[in-house]
Amino acid sequence: MCRWLAYTGEALQPSTLILDAQHSVVAMSLNSPLGAETVNGDGFGFGWYPADAADSAHPAVFRSIEPAWNDQNLREVSSAVRSPLFFTHVRAAAGPPIQQTNCHPFRHERWLFMHNGFIAGFSQIKRDLLLAVDPSLFPLLQGTTDSEVLFHLALTYALEDDPIAAVGAAIRRVEEAGHAAGVQFPMQGTVAVTNGEIVWAFRYSSQGRSRTLFHSADVPTLRTMYPDVERLSAFGDHAQVIVSEPLNDLPGVFLEVPESAVAVLDSTGYHHADFLPA
Repeated sequence: MCRWLAYTGEALQPSTLILDAQHSVVAMSLNSPLGAETVNGDGFGFGWYPADAADSAHPAVFRSIEPAWNDQNLREVSSAVRSPLFFTHVRAAAGPPIQQTNCHPFRHERWLFMHNGFIAGFSQIKRDLLLAVDPSLFPLLQGTTDSEVLFHLALTYALEDDPIAAVGAAIRRVEEAGHAAGVQFPMQGTVAVTNGEIVWAFRYSSQGRSRTLFHSADVPTLRTMYPDVERLSAFGDHAQVIVSEPLNDLPGVFLEVPESAVAVLDSTGYHHADFLPA
């Protein structure tokens, strides 16, 4: 359905990954070998926490319905800013219309959220899910996607206090509503959420056959493995990437996140744990 990337670590120009990588996110928008759709040209989004802003805890968001490969503004912005944490997402619409408010990442206060996948039978259970959203959050829904509803369900279930439990509760609510409507496998996809300090990335589907997700090996190890790769000098020792597909073909640089797992990227590095919302 879509492809996405999350970066955290030393501040850098996001274009380093969004544009300049061998298999960059922009390249994925044109050709995504591991994706359900080869082309992801129905808009894109870029959300980042500015490195030098007075309020660096509040993310900025740039979203467009243009194909990522055809948007000069994305090239300008991602090359002009520096950020220690950013999300980017390219979209392949599967029902909801192509409009800016349907492009990821979605933002609420200091939080960013993006999703690759779908809620099966969403039109059948949309009303039930919307009624489960906290009334104070309901007016903040701007688009028509299942992903935005999933985000607001997670906010309803106390994302601020416990992101893993909140996303689990949101997915559990989706599965309950889907099963009640006769949908066998309601949830599919990978989800990324951040508060500007930690990134949580979930790989989960009701069928147990989720969209692909990979994380980067730690940079000091990669420098030892590939001492002649000059590109590694662009990244600090704490740089971490989690992405729908590997950004290059070098063996060992990107490692697959296990099925039914939550990956956590924080100041201690990368680690993951089992994730079963039921």
